[in-house]
Amino acid sequence: MNRIRIVNRTRNTVLGDRIRLADRWWLRLRGFLGRPEPEDGDGLLLTPCRGVHMFAMSYALDVLFLDRSCRVVALYPNLPPGGRTPLERDAISALELPVGGIEASGTRIGDLLYWTPVSGVRPAAERESPASPDVWAAGTAMPRVARVVAPADVPSEWGTQS
Repeated sequence: MNRIRIVNRTRNTVLGDRIRLADRWWLRLRGFLGRPEPEDGDGLLLTPCRGVHMFAMSYALDVLFLDRSCRVVALYPNLPPGGRTPLERDAISALELPVGGIEASGTRIGDLLYWTPVSGVRPAAERESPASPDVWAAGTAMPRVARVVAPADVPSEWGTQS
């Protein structure tokens, strides 16, 4: 499973640097079921996803919903076991984090996020421009085809992968 790093561009904070990407139905279905409670830096990006349930879970999670431009459209801090979110009409993906992740990052509705691959560089053929850095914002077809974030949009303290 691909691992990514997700940064809140609006607030220059890291939401996680060990985020697993669940972009297949069986990965989304499994989610965190049967896995240990995530630690700070861990998480799961489900795409596509417009709603989350916590049935059969033994711990709570923070859940953020993102639209096509990777803007936060809904926040559900401390979603308890057995709980669920309503369907978020504008969402294209959901980010599940350990409880406290939303508060620690200062993330609010309307914030813009971006993500970078943690394990390796994607081939130039999978990017819109071969000269672009390996930094993407979440989009409809994440991560196979996604928009490229210009280097000027990436805070210098986060750098890019090479």
